[in-house]
Amino acid sequence: MGSNPTIRPNIPSLVRFLLTILTFSFLIGTASAQDPVAPKDARDDEPIIQDNSFLIEEAYNQNFGVVQHIQLFQRNWITHDWVYAFTQEWPFDPAPRNQLSYTIPVVHFGGVGGGLGDVALNYRYQVLGDNNAKYAMAPRLSVLLPTGDSRTRRGAGGTGIQMSVPFSWVHNNMLTTHWNLGTTITPSQKNPFGETAETYGVNAGQSFIFSVNNRLNLMLETVWASNERVIAKNTTFREHDVLLSPGVRWAYNFKSGMQIVPGVAFPTGVGPSSGDWGILLYFSIEHPYRKLKPKK
Repeated sequence: MGSNPTIRPNIPSLVRFLLTILTFSFLIGTASAQDPVAPKDARDDEPIIQDNSFLIEEAYNQNFGVVQHIQLFQRNWITHDWVYAFTQEWPFDPAPRNQLSYTIPVVHFGGVGGGLGDVALNYRYQVLGDNNAKYAMAPRLSVLLPTGDSRTRRGAGGTGIQMSVPFSWVHNNMLTTHWNLGTTITPSQKNPFGETAETYGVNAGQSFIFSVNNRLNLMLETVWASNERVIAKNTTFREHDVLLSPGVRWAYNFKSGMQIVPGVAFPTGVGPSSGDWGILLYFSIEHPYRKLKPKK
């Protein structure tokens, strides 16, 4: 699971390949961003599901006046480790282009128990499209606060910066794909012994969303990550993980504008992560918190 200890790793060829795909998709999207997309199911006037996928970000910011509360629980059945995360997403302009959010994780390791992980403060800008466009892109910048205890492996022990580019592509009324590419840099990460080093990680992911109708989605997500961990002062070791995660989500829509989306998936390790498997539970509530004044 990894390579030799390294200080300055090269970006893997897989990341360059995915970056090429994202760049190509962006060029297509720039030319076609204004093309409207028909509802996923023309026979159904109810809102479609446009939540984040479970492991992949979808590139749609919240509409102005609408807040989303996301809960995610993931458990590894082999190690018995688990993580719970609560996220709130708040738009703050009518466009909507700008969105703020935060994520509070609780992390549990079998040998040391559970506790608070590293809290993330996130900003996303809708640079391309919206939830009605065929193509959408919303880059995210996050600050990872060292609120978790590095001595128990619940946190990095230092402030980190994370950047991610989610790209969404509506192929037709039944199929949507989402693509992610990101990086995480922690200038002074600590291991459980208090030794520090600069760490650098990259991640990529892709998901297929198949719409049975407006209220039911079948999903297949693939996530790849290459991260470093500190093994001695100024020395790191790189590890790679690959997960394949089939899942399903469904929606309950209310006249008030509220939408509730539960979901379940079964992440399974492949390649360097072979032998790992677990369960993922998802629960989202999205509702308006203010009414926009009608235009004169």
